Amino acid sequence: MSMMAKVYADLIRKGKKTVKDVPKSLQKEVKALLAGDTK
Repeated sequence: MSMMAKVYADLIRKGKKTVKDVPKSLQKEVKALLAGDTK
């Protein structure tokens, strides 16, 4: 997982951002992090 995906996932968990705010190139990684799949 990229560092930026982790940052976006953390911001989403804190309510600062939504998945729609994430660049398309990172959305798949961020969704996986939010779902708990960190492989």
